[in-house]
Amino acid sequence: MNKFKYLKISKNKKIRYLSNYKKDSLYIIFLHGFMSNIEGEKPSIIFKYAKKNKIGFLAIEYSGHGKSSGKFTNGNISKWTKEVQISIKKIVKKNDIILIGSSMGAWLSLNQFKYFKKQIKGFIGIGSAPEFLENLMWKKFTKKMKNETVRKGIYQLKHGNYQYPITYQLIKDGRKNKILNKKINSNINVTMIHGNKDNVVPKNYSKKILKIFTKAKKKLIIIKNGDHSLSSKRNLQKIILELNKIVFNII
Repeated sequence: MNKFKYLKISKNKKIRYLSNYKKDSLYIIFLHGFMSNIEGEKPSIIFKYAKKNKIGFLAIEYSGHGKSSGKFTNGNISKWTKEVQISIKKIVKKNDIILIGSSMGAWLSLNQFKYFKKQIKGFIGIGSAPEFLENLMWKKFTKKMKNETVRKGIYQLKHGNYQYPITYQLIKDGRKNKILNKKINSNINVTMIHGNKDNVVPKNYSKKILKIFTKAKKKLIIIKNGDHSLSSKRNLQKIILELNKIVFNII
């Protein structure tokens, strides 16, 4: 059973996290997706891998997600990025890092390069979704949906069996967090993993991320019949295989 802990990051904000504490070790940091949490298959299997290989591990649950404090509708990319930054500073400290970002988590991972560039030694993106708020949501909203979002400050977006409360402040904040026009010149291993049957985020988003990295050793893996979450046993094994390659390139 995974033991979740809480980190107080401000007077009224507590972030839930899962960790494998190692004092002077490489750390794997897992950042989950939009409206997800740290109880899924991906953080669990990566946590097990870290323990088995005596590596540090940290999975962070942003405010308004899972059992962390705060309302989801008050959150945005800037706030969640800041929460990740504070959590890394307090828990991982000066240790080297491999970032693993799933969907929106890849966007938040890319935002960490401005704080921890020297510590980040590798990056894996899974169904990566940088700038999805503008490109995959707002631009696809009808005029009526846009008007309602602006007027009420929120729109209840139905997608499959889920309903996403999309606030106007979230959309506007996403525009302040453009990352695809940036350049990152870190000489690290960068691996993008994307399912070819991902009907949430097109695989060209993974390709766009690779273009950001000017000096990295880059790899794009398209998983045949893979969906957006890539949480099947077979797909999780592929993720661990790629993670293992990066780990042993660093150690």
